[in-house]
Amino acid sequence: MGEDVFKALADPTRRRILDELVERDGQTLFEICTRLVTKYQLGLSRQAISQHLAVLESAGLVRTRRQGRYKFHDLNTEPLERIVTRWLRRDTPEENP
Repeated sequence: MGEDVFKALADPTRRRILDELVERDGQTLFEICTRLVTKYQLGLSRQAISQHLAVLESAGLVRTRRQGRYKFHDLNTEPLERIVTRWLRRDTPEENP
């Protein structure tokens, strides 16, 4: 599971997609493509963005939901939280003076 998350985060385009979902959750593919072109001048095809979203979804970082004929993409931070808490220390030992 962790390897999928690291692989997904390794690509700068996927990180930008996640940034956009942090800024505004629940976007369609068209909205994500438009924001990437407008903010980052990324001229990727819808198919390329869709493939990036599939990697993010496979890693558990993006969830999709359908409403009518639209598919919305939502950020899921649970995989990131599991990775971060793995290395955080719960108890900090007292320092000896």
